[in-house]
Amino acid sequence: MPITINPAAIGVAGLVLLLLLILAVRLVRSRQRRIRREANPRKITLRDIDLMEDGSEFELYLFRLFSELGYSEVYQTTASRDFGADLVFTDREGRRHVLQAKRYSYSNPVGLGAVQEVYTSMRYYEAERAIVLTSGRYTEACRTLAAVNGVKLLDREDLEDLISLFKGRRYGEAMNVIEELPEIKAPHWRPRKNQR
Repeated sequence: MPITINPAAIGVAGLVLLLLLILAVRLVRSRQRRIRREANPRKITLRDIDLMEDGSEFELYLFRLFSELGYSEVYQTTASRDFGADLVFTDREGRRHVLQAKRYSYSNPVGLGAVQEVYTSMRYYEAERAIVLTSGRYTEACRTLAAVNGVKLLDREDLEDLISLFKGRRYGEAMNVIEELPEIKAPHWRPRKNQR
């Protein structure tokens, strides 16, 4: 007996399959959004950080990460009047740090403004050290200005290391990455002679 295929049944089965696929995608996206909103450092991945809707989610994630690493006096600054710092914390040696978080794409590097802002916030927050942490990279001018002013720059690779060390419960090593002294360079600016 020949097998007959009912085109209507195939259409219905295809539609059901498509609806199940759409539902599965929505559930996955909903779960990812919930994880990002919770900012749980045990669940967040670098991919989740890349998908965050705005910088405040990244700042909340860092606040929770630094708290769970064991830093004392970890504060998230107010969004409207942060004076150039998003996070303030005290390290293992009792030194206060200010941190500016920049959730940037790799194709859009962090520029001079981040260093200028976090450096000037040190006086307001009575901090000894300043850090800029990005999910991206820095311009060469930004790196130079940071080195001249002793501002620590942590980039995407450092963030990936921090996530890995934290999830591996290697908190001391993660703190070493954060507290390591910044690269220091002497300024190489020289006044230009006026030509008359």
